[in-house]
Amino acid sequence: MEKQLLVSLGREFGSGGHEIAQRIAEEFGIAYYDHNILDHMYENDEELIRFMKKYDEKRANPFLNRRVRGHSSSLEENLAMREFEFIEKKANEGESFVIVGRCGETILRDFPCHVSFFVLGDMYDKIRRVEERYQVTEKEAINKIQRHDRHRKKFHNEYSDTKWGDSRGYDLCVNVSRLGLDGTTELLASYIRQWMKILEK
Repeated sequence: MEKQLLVSLGREFGSGGHEIAQRIAEEFGIAYYDHNILDHMYENDEELIRFMKKYDEKRANPFLNRRVRGHSSSLEENLAMREFEFIEKKANEGESFVIVGRCGETILRDFPCHVSFFVLGDMYDKIRRVEERYQVTEKEAINKIQRHDRHRKKFHNEYSDTKWGDSRGYDLCVNVSRLGLDGTTELLASYIRQWMKILEK
């Protein structure tokens, strides 16, 4: 791709946002960052990557976090700051990519080549998707959805001046349950193409 393209995608757990983001990255031939962001940040250190995954996209516990001369003792906060720096560095270097979660719409919003989406879904569809993917019961799926979304919301709202899932913080919010994964991916890809045409004028 000749011109830089930055796509941020927030998502509810079980909505299919992860897969949609992958498809968009493939459609436009650009890099894709989600949980694999740790692989890029801590190259070849598999033990550290496994350890840090426990703190990825988690809000720091305010009761356990201490600050000394401006430095935080929180692994969650320190990892978040490193991820934000990584995302901004990649954008400043001119790389095109899709970033899932991690306050991407906030970090990248001053880049003119950035477009942001939020993907949600009906609870029934999210439960079915989680049941199938993780081989869990309906009750376990519901608990998993609620737990992950609670963490994502707290994390996002800690570091962003817009609320997680609030349509005013994104260019477009889409309910995957209406068009399905294929239709939603096609819609977002079409939106990106139209928006890029406007940028070129």
